[in-house]
Amino acid sequence: MSNLRIKNLTKRFDEVLAVDNISLDVADGEFVTLLGPSGCGKTTTLRTIAGFYYPDEGEIYFGDKLVNNVPPNKRNTAMCFQSYALFPHMTVWDNVSFGLKMQKISHQQQTVRIERVMEMLGLTGLEKRKPGQLSGGQQQRVALARAIVTEPKILLFDEPLSNLDAKLRVQVRVEIREMQKRLGITSIYVTHDQDEALAISDRIVVMDQGHIEQVGDPYAIYRNPDTSFVAGFIGLANIFEGKIVSKHGSRYTVEAPFGSIVIDAAGHAVPEDEGTVKFSWRPEDMKIYTEGAPNRVSGIITQAVFMGNITDLFIEVNGKKMRAQTDEIRKLAAGDTIAFSIPEDAFSMLRR
Repeated sequence: MSNLRIKNLTKRFDEVLAVDNISLDVADGEFVTLLGPSGCGKTTTLRTIAGFYYPDEGEIYFGDKLVNNVPPNKRNTAMCFQSYALFPHMTVWDNVSFGLKMQKISHQQQTVRIERVMEMLGLTGLEKRKPGQLSGGQQQRVALARAIVTEPKILLFDEPLSNLDAKLRVQVRVEIREMQKRLGITSIYVTHDQDEALAISDRIVVMDQGHIEQVGDPYAIYRNPDTSFVAGFIGLANIFEGKIVSKHGSRYTVEAPFGSIVIDAAGHAVPEDEGTVKFSWRPEDMKIYTEGAPNRVSGIITQAVFMGNITDLFIEVNGKKMRAQTDEIRKLAAGDTIAFSIPEDAFSMLRR
C-alpha cells in the first residue's frame, strides 16, 4: 500500500508554473529522492506534501486520507531544513523536545524518546549545549533528532546537507540512510546533488521544469536513462544522434557523426521513428581498444586529467568531442592518438 500518493499535482506562483501535473506513489518505508536543478519543482513538491503550500490542482493522499487542505501541524510529517532551523537560545535537549511539547507528550515519555534518539544519532553528552557551540554536522544531527523524535508518518528533507563540507556530507548522508532504514520511516529527500541521490535512495525522481523526467532505482536511472536530460544530469554522458542503417533483432547499426556503431537495444525503449535515434553512453564504458573488440573509436586526446585511480580524457573524433575515463596504467597526454572500444550493450536509447 502506498504511504504517500500524489495525483496530477499542479502548483503555480502567479504566472510561473512550478509543478506541472505530476503523479507519484511512495511505498511505506521507502526512501525517495526528488532530484533536479534549481527551479525544477522539487522543493515546491516537497513543501506541498508538508502543507506549506496547497495544490492548485490535483490531490495528495497519506494512505487513504486526502490531505490537500490539512494544515502542516495536522499532517504528522516532520521536516529537516537546509538551514537546520534550530532555536539558538535553546539547548540541544530543548530543541529536540520542542515538537513533543507541542504534541503534549508526557514528560516521562519525552525523556524516553529523547534519550533514545540522542543515543541513536551520537548526541549523548551534548544535551546542555546550544547550537552555536556545535559543529555543522552536530547541528544537522540535532535537526534530525528533533524531526524523528516526534515519530512522524513521513519524514521530509529539504537539501539538509548543503551547508556541510564535502567529507562531512558523505558521513552524514550515510547516517541519515542508516537511521531511515532502522526506523522504517517513509522519507522524501530533495537534493540537486547526483552523487547524494545515487548513494541513499531506494528510488530517484528526476525532475525538470516542473515535470517528472524519469522514476527508477539508482542503477536504472544511471545505466538506462530515458532522456538526454537524465543522461546528462546524472553523472557524465556522451550524447549523440545518428541514423539507423539496419536492424537485426535488438541490434541496430547506426551511422553516427564519429563513425558507424552497433547498438544492442535489448531492454531499451526504441523511439517510434526508427530513421534517427538519440543515444548515450558513459565515459567509463569506453575501453582501450583490443583486436576484435566492437565499436572502435579512434581520436586525439585534447586534455588528460590524472585523478589517481583514473585518467579523465577529453577526446576529439572526426571533429566531435567526447569524454572517456580509463584506469590505464600508462601515462596519457594531450596530443596522443588513442583508440577505444564501446560495448554494444553500453548504449542507452533516448526518447528525446
